Amino acid sequence: MTVYNFSAGPAVMPTSVLKQAQSELMDYQGSGMSVMELSHRSSLFDAILKDAKKHLRELMNIPDNYHVLFLQGGASLQFSMVPLNLAQNKKALYVNTGVWSKKAIAAAKALDNVEVEVIASSEADNFSYIPTITPDMIDQNAAYLHITTNNTIVGTAFQNIPDTGNVPIVADMSSNILANNYNVKDFGLIYAGAQKNIGPAGLTVVIIRDDLLGLCEVKEPMLDYKVQADADSLYNTPPTFAIYMAQLVFKWLQELGGIPEILKQDQEKAQLLYDAIDKSKLFTSPIQSTSRSITNIPFVTGDEKLDQKFNADALAAGFENLKGHRSVGGMRASLYNAFPKEGVKALVAFMEKFEKENGGA
Repeated sequence: MTVYNFSAGPAVMPTSVLKQAQSELMDYQGSGMSVMELSHRSSLFDAILKDAKKHLRELMNIPDNYHVLFLQGGASLQFSMVPLNLAQNKKALYVNTGVWSKKAIAAAKALDNVEVEVIASSEADNFSYIPTITPDMIDQNAAYLHITTNNTIVGTAFQNIPDTGNVPIVADMSSNILANNYNVKDFGLIYAGAQKNIGPAGLTVVIIRDDLLGLCEVKEPMLDYKVQADADSLYNTPPTFAIYMAQLVFKWLQELGGIPEILKQDQEKAQLLYDAIDKSKLFTSPIQSTSRSITNIPFVTGDEKLDQKFNADALAAGFENLKGHRSVGGMRASLYNAFPKEGVKALVAFMEKFEKENGGA
């Protein structure tokens, strides 16, 4: 039975990347050592680190005045690192579009010397859309505006990046990094947990503009972007194997044709599923069409017991991790870059069969 993994993260990875890692696992480039055994100060790992940053810069067209950091702690640690480094004794602006936005807001509010203002929220409507952000909503004295570009749990995404004037935009891009056509120059800082479109869990990517380094005194050096940038992500032992895997994924993406090509493929995959949902008499999307994510696609039957039956039947048929997040229920298909189009076609066929057998007239 073919298994299709719709997990929201850790997520599916390219088969060719996994095979290359497997082939090199016991002996990396004739060293007699696994990548996992290489010293992070060795010339072999130094080459991996430099190459990974080079490929990411090329893929995202990252300007020279931005640092690329490979850190640990997941996106959740960034919820605190961002205000610590950028907003002490200042105001920080947030847009509340889901669970991860709420966690970022809570982390910033937990700091005594950071003023937090939520300038827009879609919580009253179950986070079913992305609020419109206009320039007049942005206090030009604020340290930054924080947005979550793609909301993994509810399935919404920013289609356009707001105009914030001179206020830097900080973006949690964990679930749609390398799967969008955003311009890095529109952001002051981008951060992303790796376990969706980049590689295995354990690596966090931070892309930060030079002028945002060293703005605040951060007493813990591990949490100081400037310390990490000055040390070239080697202040302490980095997640070496995760960086190696990310390097392989970056190369895989470039060989495919880069972000323009993978975005085209992602849009096609998403459209297949959205078309099936929209024409269905049983399944519906809880998200407003203008805010739909192409990365995480929730759908429901409107009947909790029928949702449970669908999830059970789908699991038995080889569709793994389709069950919606515990906070929203229903179903959710996460179609990250490495997820095959054949898997979407198979899911659509399964949905059509389920609908014929379970109503929807």
